[in-house]
Amino acid sequence: MNIAQAPVAPLSPELIARFRAIVGDKYAVTEPADVTPYVTEERGLYHGRSPLVLRPGSTAEVSAICKLATEQKIALVPQGGNTGLVGGQTPHQGEVVVSTRRLDKIRDVDPASNTMTCESGVVLQVAQQKAAEVDRLFPLSLGAEGSCTIGGNLSTNAGGTAALAFGVAREMALGLEVVLADGRILNGLSKLKKDNTGYDLRNLFLGAEGTLGIITAATLKLFPKPRAIETAFVGLKSPADALKLLSISQNEAAGSLTSFELLADIAVDFSVRHGIDIRQPLASKHPWFVLMELSSSRADARETLVSILAQGMEQDIVDDAVIA
Repeated sequence: MNIAQAPVAPLSPELIARFRAIVGDKYAVTEPADVTPYVTEERGLYHGRSPLVLRPGSTAEVSAICKLATEQKIALVPQGGNTGLVGGQTPHQGEVVVSTRRLDKIRDVDPASNTMTCESGVVLQVAQQKAAEVDRLFPLSLGAEGSCTIGGNLSTNAGGTAALAFGVAREMALGLEVVLADGRILNGLSKLKKDNTGYDLRNLFLGAEGTLGIITAATLKLFPKPRAIETAFVGLKSPADALKLLSISQNEAAGSLTSFELLADIAVDFSVRHGIDIRQPLASKHPWFVLMELSSSRADARETLVSILAQGMEQDIVDDAVIA
């Protein structure tokens, strides 16, 4: 849906008026200055163009947009928080942008089933906060969580920092509501974890980046909120040693090992030199570093982390480490 091989023909005033009638005058953006934020990637590396940005406020409006676009053979580019860094959300050929930011309702939070149903324009950080309010965890976490949206996370199959323990975005979605290209609505907002019936249509749209349909809502998995979180920064000699430390960590912590990120010295040095109020976490430099996190429902995360690091030092894998 968001891939065009040739420049898109200009929209006639009549067609713009028909699209405008679907979302209302206030939510059909045509002024170039107002369109600019939707066609420019946040670093300024990708600049697109669009005659029209539509900001629907309901699934029914998204359906009507897709139906009209299909009838008139008009290309659409679905867009969430516009935080992507590869230009996939940018209308490179002058397509119509469909922004899902107004689809921002939390429809249901159900601690009993450990699920939350929210619309695609909900900001990731808001979803995390709503889960925390009922003593639950929505574990997807990434740098843009204050502005990226659930629909974009699912459409790009975002990984995040907790993928080691909880998987990527695909594994956090139980069900989807999707508007297909012709306007039909696929309602698959199931809360059922043990669903072994028929085709798993959900996985067609997760990671498809809007090419098969526009995700308008999702039922997400929630998890018990951890009682203890411990973080360590580790210096070591090589990626091979990092793999050995990972093996020790998985054996000791099992599912409590939430994050395990490998960093080269150049990345840490760059951050220290150019960041604000950033210092080297360790007393000396090392070729490689690991940033690791343990989360536990019991107050034993610190003890487990200390044991992991002690084993790493005994085996000459860990050169130095600090616990936050």
